[in-house]
Amino acid sequence: MKYALVTGGSRGIGRAVCVKLAELGYSVLINYKGNVEAAEETARLVREKAVEASLLNFNVADKDDVQKVLGGWMEAHKEDLIEVLVNNAGIRQDTLMMSMTDEQWGSVLDTSLQGMYHVTKAVLNPMLMNRYGRIINMVSLSGLKGMPGQVNYSAAKAGMIGATKALAQEIAKRNITVNAIAPGFVKTDMTEELNEKELAKMIPMQRFGEAQEVADLVGFLASKQSSYITGQVISINGGLYT
Repeated sequence: MKYALVTGGSRGIGRAVCVKLAELGYSVLINYKGNVEAAEETARLVREKAVEASLLNFNVADKDDVQKVLGGWMEAHKEDLIEVLVNNAGIRQDTLMMSMTDEQWGSVLDTSLQGMYHVTKAVLNPMLMNRYGRIINMVSLSGLKGMPGQVNYSAAKAGMIGATKALAQEIAKRNITVNAIAPGFVKTDMTEELNEKELAKMIPMQRFGEAQEVADLVGFLASKQSSYITGQVISINGGLYT
């Protein structure tokens, strides 16, 4: 069977991505860290598309956890292929750098940047052997232009952008593409506390994006139609200048 793995797949953009990949015919591995109820709801939505959904509970920032759970699944499914990887897991702990704690710095970088490394490293060799794959890294407007109060988040996402461009060049000849998607303001749990009405005035389209709009772009980059696109960072932000 051919699978897509989505980290941070239980809610928001991750959930929309899981459902979109199911519509493309992939069975979906839904990674989540804590909210099992949300993950089970995502799995239900995926199964409605007549494909298989499996829940993988691991912390992307923890190398041993990734190896135990994801590595264990791969060991038990040697005949199956993870063709699509979406590194979506991420957290925000916004504060000015002058008051940022080491924990706020470390946890944000560990989840986005280290998490991308741990999970991608785990699935990369089978993709290389199969000579096909799609790796899509969820970055951010913050990683492109930097955002005050988000030094940690901007650094994490900028690091993912650099890794995307480098890895794309390393494995292009194996028919594996690596791209990044940089959403601007999108309606999710992570943006609930933001003043949408005020922030929308900054956006040429005068609104926040929808998770489904990001998922549709993931669907294209995961498809064979995107086979000559690699090493790119595609913004989806309603026209915000980056």
